[in-house]
Amino acid sequence: MRFDGCRLVQVDLTGTVIPQALVQDAVVSGGSWANMRTQKMRLRRVSFAGVRLTGATLASASLEDVSFTDCRVDLASFRSATLNRVRFERCRLDEIDFGGAKLASVEFIDCVLVKALWTDATLTRCEMRGSDISGAGNPERLRGVRMPWPDVLASAAVLAAAVGVEIID
Repeated sequence: MRFDGCRLVQVDLTGTVIPQALVQDAVVSGGSWANMRTQKMRLRRVSFAGVRLTGATLASASLEDVSFTDCRVDLASFRSATLNRVRFERCRLDEIDFGGAKLASVEFIDCVLVKALWTDATLTRCEMRGSDISGAGNPERLRGVRMPWPDVLASAAVLAAAVGVEIID
């Protein structure tokens, strides 16, 4: 499958299995990619707005210059994916799986990342602002992420647990 230089409005790919795909120079607005399954999908210069990606599997995908705004990406998997210059803004990313993923210059702005899994993830030049990381799995993998001081304080329990600090009353 190949989408190049197009606008996808309210497209429904719910439950679709796509072995390989290239989506580039595209705008995706509305619609659903929920429970879509793919391996080795390439997303280049793509903007997602208001798209539902609940349970989507983008295993070993490559994302470059991609933005997600006001999207539901909860229960999705980016296992072993490569994300370069990706921005998530006001997205629900509950229980997302970044296991083994390589994230470079990725921003999470005002996102919900409750119970996100970071097992064996590598993050470089990444930033989190106003995002909820409570219940994170393997939060020690967030090493090197940049956060404003108020966000660090709000995430203190998760970050303390990552380095083995036991919280007492």
